[in-house]
Amino acid sequence: MMTGKTILLADDDAAIRTVLTQALGRAGYSVRATGNAASLWRMVADGEGDLVITDVVLPDESAFEVLPRIKKLRPDLPVIVMSANNTIVTAITAAERGAFEYLPKPFDLGELIGVAARALEQARRKPVPGMSGMTSENLPIIGRSPAMQEIFRVIARLTQTDLTVMIAGESGTGKELVARVLHDYGRRRKSPFVAVNMAAIPKELIESELFGHEKGAFTGATNRHAGRFEQAQGGTLFLDEIGDMPMEAQTRLLRVLQQGEYMSVGGTTPIKTNVRIVAATHRDLRQLIAQGNFREDLFFRLNVVPLRLPPLRERIEDIADLSRHFLAAAEDEGLPRKQLSSEAINALCAHRWPGNVRELQNLIRRITAIYVDDVISRAMIDQELAAGNLPTVNQPAQTPGAETISEFVEHFLARYFAGYGSSLPPAGLYDRLLAELEIPLINASLAATGGNQIRAAELLGINRNTLRAKIRDHQISVVRGGARLAP
Repeated sequence: MMTGKTILLADDDAAIRTVLTQALGRAGYSVRATGNAASLWRMVADGEGDLVITDVVLPDESAFEVLPRIKKLRPDLPVIVMSANNTIVTAITAAERGAFEYLPKPFDLGELIGVAARALEQARRKPVPGMSGMTSENLPIIGRSPAMQEIFRVIARLTQTDLTVMIAGESGTGKELVARVLHDYGRRRKSPFVAVNMAAIPKELIESELFGHEKGAFTGATNRHAGRFEQAQGGTLFLDEIGDMPMEAQTRLLRVLQQGEYMSVGGTTPIKTNVRIVAATHRDLRQLIAQGNFREDLFFRLNVVPLRLPPLRERIEDIADLSRHFLAAAEDEGLPRKQLSSEAINALCAHRWPGNVRELQNLIRRITAIYVDDVISRAMIDQELAAGNLPTVNQPAQTPGAETISEFVEHFLARYFAGYGSSLPPAGLYDRLLAELEIPLINASLAATGGNQIRAAELLGINRNTLRAKIRDHQISVVRGGARLAP
């Protein structure tokens, strides 16, 4: 059945025009198709069409150059942008120029039909001015995988809002990079971006760090200290590892989010605050809530827009591009120019990457620095991964008779439950297992690296600040060079 709606379609590939015209026709739309920007503009100027679907790259003009003219002449005409250049720059630029939606090629025809239906029903978004001139070279996020393309699309929308964002993801997935993009290409980009890692600050100092303190507020407070909220005024405050925030500080943070004001430690006058909050965690906050270690009301205040970053093992398609990017970055730092052999790329794609993108970046920089060959071989990759005790998928680090991780955990749990005379998990299982397993794992990693906390953090797949906080909290002694260091 015909909908009575007409779609203007622009793509320089005749085959794509044919496929899309047929699909849209079957969905009930009339389609006017063209292969260039000039024809598209003439149809728009003549008042034709209820929706525009256009590729970014057209032979005579970019769709991004035509879009502002369309928006000025017919502000209510929605535009869907398609592109095979699947970078975050494309997604953000499409949103900035006023596109209703950005679809990375290739896409599912059903998805296109669905987006077209929504575009015809909903009002268009207003563009954010002043975000032109972006290039992929100055953006840190790379990814052609479907998972990352969806992240790009969400980020593009969020840059046009001040909504609070909760970024979840394993250590090393790039949570702070996403927070910086949200700031640098958002409404608050001319104001400060301030990052604070909850796991890196002693618990007794967190409130002072966040809210500041007055002179004489406590022993050692010889001067007034501006907290992170004050430093970020008008801009973005990034609260990393929010799951490690103590309950007392959570209560104060909730009050700030509810009332828009706070008092510094030792202060008597409320201070108004105007910041965008972006929080991040590698922990399961709902599990922390169930354990009584995180406030549920604070979670809902922070989790306005949840954004999950996929681990690198779920975006294998991006490994080659990321590796080349890190090679170019290493060259910019003065390291020798290198390239990857196809076998080396295969080895990288076979690895599980417990340390995610950060682990890949460190591996590329290390190989670039210590090997003299111009071409990085599979043997180099395998050797460095083996040296770090980080097994590839095809080379599990397992000696004859050794247990796999899953077997070890299964046997451990069987012994653990047996001690309680029951097959049911005892109360507080999560914390008890952490106490049993976390300290030995940290000790083993420190022993294997001679006390090198940076390397030990890589082995564990956590960031260095998190490791330091755990060493401090568990009062673990670190031995380096024969000397035992205080936690």
